[in-house]
Amino acid sequence: MFKNTKNDYIGWMVIIGVIILVMEILFFNSGLIFSLFISGGMIYLGRKRAGKKMGKILFIGGIIFFALSLFNMMTFKFLLVAILLHFFIQFLNAKKNPKKISPEFISSEPSPQEEAMIRTEPLFENIVLGQQKTPTGAYEWNDVNIQAGIGDTIIDLSFTMLPKGETVIFIRNLIGNIQILVPYDIDVSIQHSCIVGSSTVFEVHDSKLFNRVLHLKTPGYETAEHKVKIFTSLVVGNLEVSRI
Repeated sequence: MFKNTKNDYIGWMVIIGVIILVMEILFFNSGLIFSLFISGGMIYLGRKRAGKKMGKILFIGGIIFFALSLFNMMTFKFLLVAILLHFFIQFLNAKKNPKKISPEFISSEPSPQEEAMIRTEPLFENIVLGQQKTPTGAYEWNDVNIQAGIGDTIIDLSFTMLPKGETVIFIRNLIGNIQILVPYDIDVSIQHSCIVGSSTVFEVHDSKLFNRVLHLKTPGYETAEHKVKIFTSLVVGNLEVSRI
């Protein structure tokens, strides 16, 4: 019963948040979309000209402009209030229904043997800011599934031995570039989602992506012995998949 109440509470919060956002855009802050679009454009141009002084100015100015636009939104303030209210309700429920500790009785009956699990070290970690890339020398491969904030991700598959079958790379990034270098004997499937940016997948180049989803794969992917399935998503940034 409590679970259903909690789900209803979260559902109502989401509905109210959407209503406030629509009302804010239509009646109170009609320039919000324009502000977010301008700040996104500044961040994108800053990334494109990262080596120049003007690029750094555009990038930092875009982030500041985006943060100011976000903090001035009624929806953002409602979200903060909703989060505080959620933790307050959780606190009250914990007071009303304290956790009870019951004694445990050890049974003499033999228990089923626990299944052993093998823990492996991931190649990448989730990061908020910074660049991540594979080692420049030989390394052991592990499938990639990460989330990143602002920064670049570079994966070079030429320094590792991929297992037979399908290898998976899953990268979700807010702002940055993703570069994946693939050997010539590996077939590839790419599913890419982007709000603003560009993509280069072998010989297929899209210089202007705006709220697009791309599905591409090499002709022999389905029957290939070694293949890589790539899932990427970017809010602002560029994807490059090339042969090496």
